[in-house]
Amino acid sequence: MTTQNLHGYVAIITGAGSGIGRATALALAQAGVHVALAARTTQNLEVVAHDITTNGGTALVIPTDVGDEIQVERLI
Repeated sequence: MTTQNLHGYVAIITGAGSGIGRATALALAQAGVHVALAARTTQNLEVVAHDITTNGGTALVIPTDVGDEIQVERLI
């Protein structure tokens, strides 16, 4: 099975503070993707960002409530 090299891509991960969003952010960062971490709870995002940057990845924390159109526009 061949997988595409994702190194250098950028991904926005919503719900990145916990659960599937966190796991996705960590996996993508490990694959070399620069990740923008979005969720309502800044503290959880900071923990995930720390885990990513400690392992050499790049993470940007952007507190976002995806139910708020203005916040989503700011995220993008």
